[in-house]
Amino acid sequence: MNRPRINTLIAALIMACTLGVGSVQAQTVQLSLKEALNFALKNNASVRKARLEAEKGKELTAEVRSQALPQITASGSLNDNLMIQKSPLPGEILGRPGETILVAFGQKYTANANVQLSQQLFNQSVFTGLKAARAGEEYYQLNVDLSEENVLQMVSSAYYQVLVSREKIEAIDANISSLQRTEKILSDQYKNGLATRIDVDRVKVSLTNLQTQRDELAKAAVQQENTLKYYIGMPIGVSVELPEAELNQIVEGANSLADTVNVSGLTEYALLKKQEELLIYQKKSKVAEYYPKLSFITNYSQNGFSNKFDLFKSNGTANWAEASAIGLNISIPIFDGFGRRSRVRQAQIEIEQISEDLKDNRQALNLAYSNARLQLRTSVSTIRNQNENMRLAREVFSSTQNNYNNGLASLTDLLNAETALTDAQNSYTQALLNYKLAEIQLMKSNGNIKSLLN
Repeated sequence: MNRPRINTLIAALIMACTLGVGSVQAQTVQLSLKEALNFALKNNASVRKARLEAEKGKELTAEVRSQALPQITASGSLNDNLMIQKSPLPGEILGRPGETILVAFGQKYTANANVQLSQQLFNQSVFTGLKAARAGEEYYQLNVDLSEENVLQMVSSAYYQVLVSREKIEAIDANISSLQRTEKILSDQYKNGLATRIDVDRVKVSLTNLQTQRDELAKAAVQQENTLKYYIGMPIGVSVELPEAELNQIVEGANSLADTVNVSGLTEYALLKKQEELLIYQKKSKVAEYYPKLSFITNYSQNGFSNKFDLFKSNGTANWAEASAIGLNISIPIFDGFGRRSRVRQAQIEIEQISEDLKDNRQALNLAYSNARLQLRTSVSTIRNQNENMRLAREVFSSTQNNYNNGLASLTDLLNAETALTDAQNSYTQALLNYKLAEIQLMKSNGNIKSLLN
């Protein structure tokens, strides 16, 4: 599907939404499967959330990267020393032996301004965190891919369920029309004394049963259509028209498929492998706690003091003194009560747990592929048989109806033939749905679900 087509579709829906509920309900959109899938990838809430999570992952990487860059901080203070701390001095200093004299050191007003720069020179935790953050970005992107694949599967399944419901409704409508003609003929015959009341009532009962069945199907079709619109992110009030031809596209290629699938290439498995990689980095970050940390630090400060509040006047009494320093800070872990050892062992256990998850996931993905392949092959045979069965049921009904009109068949034979035709039609459309669902599951299980977009 071309991009202008889907953009036009989105623009029409946005315009409908801005005109109010009444306008939305009047809006009708032609929606092929490809259009529904493309619309879903742009508007489905779970896909949009996964993409936002991927954006968040990029910001997390930037946050971790910042720890390896220089850190610059500035601080300042202004104090009014209401009571200056006094310190004891021996009286001998001031010629008063034997006394202790309290002297206030400092001035009433003080100010300080300080700038400090620090740079990590060696911090194994930060370096490991950078690698983990980059792997985290890949993990979030894989999560986006998996969300898209899941949405494609849900939308495709819902789309075909809507088509099948509509096909069943059309088949029942045709049978209702046929029974209504029979009822009219019988009613006229009854008025002329050529039919019994019981025959008219039996037809009415069958007709009521069909109409009830149609109402149930119509309700289910509306619910399925609303589910489809929910999956693709379309307003519920918008009416959609689906082309019927897509349901009958059957490809008999199940027998040529391989018995197993390359699980390593599937997004779901790749996501678990990436999670395993992240857990390995987590373990390395715990091991990094055993390493020393080395950083460079430098600072510059100015301190002002005065007994008057004229610290910032050019001709004031304040005195200002500068100070600066440069140096290295080193932190060496020695003993923490075996806390680091426990954290490392916990990380190793998590790695072993996800290893078991990978084995189980590989088995589950192979099982899903095998079951979908078997269901697809079975569905092709079922469709062929049900199609032939429906053709025969239609011929039987037509022949029985003709015989009934000529007095060669009973009403019971006609009603039985009509019921058999309805059942055959429903079985055929259900077989089509089962095939399509198996086809979608097969595409999902072998990693080709996005081929539906082509």
